[in-house]
Amino acid sequence: MLKGLSKWKILNSKEVKAVVAAINWQWGCDFSFDGGFLEGRDGDIFLISRDVEKLDLERLNIESLGLYFGQMRNNELRLSIEGSQIVGKMAAKNVIETTDDEFRQWIGGSDLEKDYNGCSGYAILKHGSDFAGCGKCKGGKILNFVPKARRVRQ
Repeated sequence: MLKGLSKWKILNSKEVKAVVAAINWQWGCDFSFDGGFLEGRDGDIFLISRDVEKLDLERLNIESLGLYFGQMRNNELRLSIEGSQIVGKMAAKNVIETTDDEFRQWIGGSDLEKDYNGCSGYAILKHGSDFAGCGKCKGGKILNFVPKARRVRQ
Protein backbone atom coordinates (compact mmCIF):
# COMPACT_ATOMS: atom_id res chain seq x y z
CA MET A 1 0.00 0.00 0.00
CA LEU A 2 1.29 3.48 -0.82
CA LYS A 3 1.84 5.70 2.18
CA GLY A 4 -0.84 8.38 2.36
CA LEU A 5 -3.40 6.02 0.86
CA SER A 6 -4.65 4.35 4.01
CA LYS A 7 -8.28 4.85 2.90
CA TRP A 8 -7.69 2.98 -0.35
CA LYS A 9 -6.34 -0.34 -1.48
CA ILE A 10 -4.40 -0.62 -4.71
CA LEU A 11 -5.88 -3.56 -6.61
CA ASN A 12 -3.46 -6.30 -7.57
CA SER A 13 -3.53 -7.88 -11.03
CA LYS A 14 -5.93 -10.66 -9.95
CA GLU A 15 -8.40 -8.10 -8.54
CA VAL A 16 -8.09 -5.91 -11.65
CA LYS A 17 -8.82 -8.97 -13.81
CA ALA A 18 -12.01 -9.55 -11.79
CA VAL A 19 -13.17 -5.96 -12.45
CA VAL A 20 -12.32 -6.21 -16.16
CA ALA A 21 -14.03 -9.63 -16.39
CA ALA A 22 -17.18 -8.15 -14.81
CA ILE A 23 -17.19 -5.36 -17.41
CA ASN A 24 -16.62 -7.79 -20.28
CA TRP A 25 -19.34 -10.15 -19.03
CA GLN A 26 -21.93 -7.50 -18.15
CA TRP A 27 -21.52 -5.29 -21.23
CA GLY A 28 -19.88 -7.55 -23.80
CA CYS A 29 -16.94 -5.29 -24.50
CA ASP A 30 -13.18 -5.60 -24.52
CA PHE A 31 -12.24 -3.12 -21.78
CA SER A 32 -8.68 -2.23 -20.89
CA PHE A 33 -7.09 0.58 -18.89
CA ASP A 34 -3.40 1.43 -18.65
CA GLY A 35 -3.63 3.13 -15.27
CA GLY A 36 -4.22 1.75 -11.81
CA PHE A 37 -7.33 0.73 -9.91
CA LEU A 38 -8.02 1.69 -6.31
CA GLU A 39 -10.70 0.27 -4.05
CA GLY A 40 -12.23 2.52 -1.43
CA ARG A 41 -14.81 1.79 1.22
CA ASP A 42 -17.88 -0.27 0.29
CA GLY A 43 -16.25 -1.64 -2.86
CA ASP A 44 -15.94 1.76 -4.58
CA ILE A 45 -13.58 1.53 -7.57
CA PHE A 46 -11.46 4.48 -8.71
CA LEU A 47 -9.26 4.83 -11.80
CA ILE A 48 -5.91 6.55 -11.34
CA SER A 49 -2.89 7.39 -13.44
CA ARG A 50 0.22 5.38 -12.71
CA ASP A 51 1.99 8.75 -12.33
CA VAL A 52 0.52 8.98 -8.81
CA GLU A 53 3.48 6.85 -7.70
CA LYS A 54 5.74 9.84 -8.45
CA LEU A 55 4.00 12.03 -5.84
CA ASP A 56 5.18 12.33 -2.26
CA LEU A 57 1.88 11.12 -0.80
CA GLU A 58 3.29 10.93 2.71
CA ARG A 59 3.23 14.72 2.96
CA LEU A 60 -0.32 15.12 1.62
CA ASN A 61 -3.67 14.83 3.36
CA ILE A 62 -5.59 13.04 0.62
CA GLU A 63 -9.38 13.07 0.72
CA SER A 64 -10.05 11.92 -2.82
CA LEU A 65 -7.99 10.39 -5.59
CA GLY A 66 -8.76 9.44 -9.16
CA LEU A 67 -12.01 9.11 -11.05
CA TYR A 68 -14.91 7.33 -9.35
CA PHE A 69 -15.63 4.49 -11.78
CA GLY A 70 -18.20 2.36 -10.00
CA GLN A 71 -18.87 -0.08 -7.20
CA MET A 72 -18.17 -3.82 -7.07
CA ARG A 73 -20.63 -5.96 -5.13
CA ASN A 74 -21.27 -9.68 -5.47
CA ASN A 75 -19.01 -9.88 -8.55
CA GLU A 76 -21.13 -7.27 -10.35
CA LEU A 77 -20.04 -3.75 -11.20
CA ARG A 78 -22.41 -0.79 -10.95
CA LEU A 79 -20.86 1.98 -13.02
CA SER A 80 -20.87 5.65 -12.06
CA ILE A 81 -22.04 8.21 -14.61
CA GLU A 82 -18.42 8.67 -15.69
CA GLY A 83 -17.88 4.91 -15.72
CA SER A 84 -20.90 4.51 -18.01
CA GLN A 85 -19.44 7.13 -20.36
CA ILE A 86 -16.16 5.20 -20.56
CA VAL A 87 -17.65 1.71 -20.95
CA GLY A 88 -20.81 2.71 -22.84
CA LYS A 89 -18.96 3.56 -26.04
CA MET A 90 -17.71 -0.03 -26.26
CA ALA A 91 -20.71 -1.86 -24.78
CA ALA A 92 -22.39 -4.47 -26.97
CA LYS A 93 -25.16 -5.48 -24.56
CA ASN A 94 -27.14 -4.24 -21.56
CA VAL A 95 -27.46 -0.72 -22.97
CA ILE A 96 -30.92 0.82 -22.79
CA GLU A 97 -31.87 3.71 -25.07
CA THR A 98 -34.17 6.28 -23.43
CA THR A 99 -36.66 8.76 -24.86
CA ASP A 100 -36.45 12.47 -24.02
CA ASP A 101 -39.07 12.07 -21.28
CA GLU A 102 -37.41 8.97 -19.80
CA PHE A 103 -34.04 10.73 -19.83
CA ARG A 104 -35.47 13.71 -17.90
CA GLN A 105 -37.03 11.32 -15.37
CA TRP A 106 -33.74 9.44 -15.02
CA ILE A 107 -31.51 12.47 -14.41
CA GLY A 108 -34.16 13.67 -11.96
CA GLY A 109 -33.61 10.51 -9.91
CA SER A 110 -36.69 8.47 -10.81
CA ASP A 111 -36.75 4.75 -11.48
CA LEU A 112 -37.99 3.90 -14.97
CA GLU A 113 -40.83 1.51 -15.67
CA LYS A 114 -39.61 0.29 -19.01
CA ASP A 115 -39.22 -2.93 -20.93
CA TYR A 116 -35.51 -3.55 -20.77
CA ASN A 117 -35.37 -5.86 -23.78
CA GLY A 118 -33.53 -8.80 -22.31
CA CYS A 119 -31.07 -6.75 -20.28
CA SER A 120 -30.11 -8.33 -17.01
CA GLY A 121 -28.34 -7.07 -13.93
CA TYR A 122 -26.90 -3.60 -14.34
CA ALA A 123 -27.57 -1.75 -17.59
CA ILE A 124 -26.16 1.47 -19.00
CA LEU A 125 -28.73 4.17 -19.77
CA LYS A 126 -28.21 6.05 -23.01
CA HIS A 127 -29.91 9.06 -24.60
CA GLY A 128 -28.70 9.81 -28.11
CA SER A 129 -24.91 9.87 -27.80
CA ASP A 130 -25.00 10.62 -24.05
CA PHE A 131 -24.56 8.02 -21.32
CA ALA A 132 -26.43 8.78 -18.10
CA GLY A 133 -25.23 6.19 -15.63
CA CYS A 134 -26.14 2.69 -14.69
CA GLY A 135 -29.34 1.15 -13.35
CA LYS A 136 -30.40 -2.25 -12.06
CA CYS A 137 -32.99 -4.12 -14.15
CA LYS A 138 -35.38 -5.66 -11.69
CA GLY A 139 -39.10 -6.46 -11.63
CA GLY A 140 -40.11 -4.49 -14.72
CA LYS A 141 -38.22 -1.41 -13.54
CA ILE A 142 -34.80 0.07 -13.97
CA LEU A 143 -33.66 1.16 -10.53
CA ASN A 144 -31.93 4.54 -10.47
CA PHE A 145 -28.62 5.05 -8.65
CA VAL A 146 -27.95 8.68 -9.63
CA PRO A 147 -26.73 10.34 -6.40
CA LYS A 148 -29.00 13.07 -5.01
CA ALA A 149 -26.25 15.65 -5.40
CA ARG A 150 -26.05 14.91 -9.15
CA ARG A 151 -29.76 14.87 -9.93
CA VAL A 152 -31.23 17.59 -12.11
CA ARG A 153 -34.29 19.27 -10.65
CA GLN A 154 -37.19 19.52 -13.04
